[in-house]
Amino acid sequence: MPTFPESYWREFELPLFNKLTEDQTFDVAIVGGGITGITTGYLLAKEGLGVAIIEAGRILTGTTGHTTAKITAQHNIIYDELIEHFGEEKARMYYDANTDALNFIWQMVQTHNIDCDYRDEDAIIYATTNQGQGKIEKEALAYEKLGINHSTVNQIPFDLDITSALVMPQQGQFHPLKYLHKLVKLFIEAGGTIFENSTAIDIDDGEHPQIMLRNGKKINCQYIVAASHFPFCDKKGLFFARMYVERAYILGLKTKKPFPGGMYISADSPTRSLRATPLNGEQLVLISGEGHKTGQGIDTLQHYVNLEKFADDVLGIEEYKYRWSAQDMYTLDKIPYVGAITENQPRVLIATGYRKWGMTNGTAAARLLKDLIVKKDNPYEQLFTPQRFHADPEVKKFISVNADVAKHFIQGKLEFIPKTPDELAIDEGSPVMVDGRRCGAYKDQDGQLHILDTTCTHLGCEVEWNHGERTWDCPCHGSRFSIDGEVLDGPAVNPLEKIEWEK
Repeated sequence: MPTFPESYWREFELPLFNKLTEDQTFDVAIVGGGITGITTGYLLAKEGLGVAIIEAGRILTGTTGHTTAKITAQHNIIYDELIEHFGEEKARMYYDANTDALNFIWQMVQTHNIDCDYRDEDAIIYATTNQGQGKIEKEALAYEKLGINHSTVNQIPFDLDITSALVMPQQGQFHPLKYLHKLVKLFIEAGGTIFENSTAIDIDDGEHPQIMLRNGKKINCQYIVAASHFPFCDKKGLFFARMYVERAYILGLKTKKPFPGGMYISADSPTRSLRATPLNGEQLVLISGEGHKTGQGIDTLQHYVNLEKFADDVLGIEEYKYRWSAQDMYTLDKIPYVGAITENQPRVLIATGYRKWGMTNGTAAARLLKDLIVKKDNPYEQLFTPQRFHADPEVKKFISVNADVAKHFIQGKLEFIPKTPDELAIDEGSPVMVDGRRCGAYKDQDGQLHILDTTCTHLGCEVEWNHGERTWDCPCHGSRFSIDGEVLDGPAVNPLEKIEWEK
């Protein structure tokens, strides 16, 4: 069983782009080749600006390449909370921004005749408990206050005993890489440039900012856009303390019962999300959920087991085709950060914190970033500004998130490690002791040991073994590393140190 759905996502070949090997100058340099980076680049290139997109690996292989591709303004239970904390005006603005993004995607598909499996679908939140029903009733009331088209029902077409469900009609879904493959072509045709395998590690933020790459080369520009999931240039914004990271798990299945249509997500915990997508003339049913903080919680394989049981109970599993996981950034108030990284750095812009809803939030972010750079008014600038801070709920969440970080930092330093590398079985990873030092070791299928210093290169927490993905994950701020120490997800930008060991 593949652990990443290559045949689903890679039905076409993306072009290969060169590595940046000499200093370059552009009007705008965008770090991150996902939906935000590519859409922003396309919009700015259309404005006649010289734009470069820089990606540490290959474009479209990060969070965008792992998404379940819902295009909707229904972001689970959110509008009741937004009204409570920010008022009806800003709650409505959040809905409008995401609806505008949905309409932008639809218009792009129509205008450029993009074959990306786009189709209209209703988005449905369902509850199976009285507590979940209470959440849905409050959310429905919020929809009424905000004038959001909706309906409530007391059944959905699954073998699930539900108490109620909330429907937001005429939302959408698509194959994101097919869509973005076309945007990449349009970006290149408009004069844009893409550099792959070019890792940005720092910036010099002056009147004419520079991006420094790991290979020692520089990009000079008027504006820098950090659209790399976590801001790689977070020196003064302290976003590592203002966000937290969660992983979620996805199964791609052929089911015994046909999928009835629609996009479903549970109001109860643990989250369960269901939708289907076409694959080779058949339906691939996507079941996702089991979110938890990166580097924390139970053995990650158990999350797949839990989803498998749910899927078999509800639809019956005929063939278990794929499994994979995704990582998402959460801001303290659940609204993305989009705009200048600090008040004193107006030429360094960020976009992050999409909270699993990157297709619409990422598109809304791209449109805002374009307007900020070309000096055009945008109605959502203040809603998304990274400089906002609301006493409630952010203070409580800030204390909670950072207390959790401190706990895991201390636990990692004091943890007793009984194992040594030679005690590992084939395909086992674990913290180990090497010459009195806490390290991490993985023994691969050939019996070769991969040993690393487990101290995260971001802020020094101790990383933990992720059995499901065979990675080393930081429980403090969500950085992830391969078995050879290479950075898979930030905020870390430097790899883990490799350790030599002799018996």
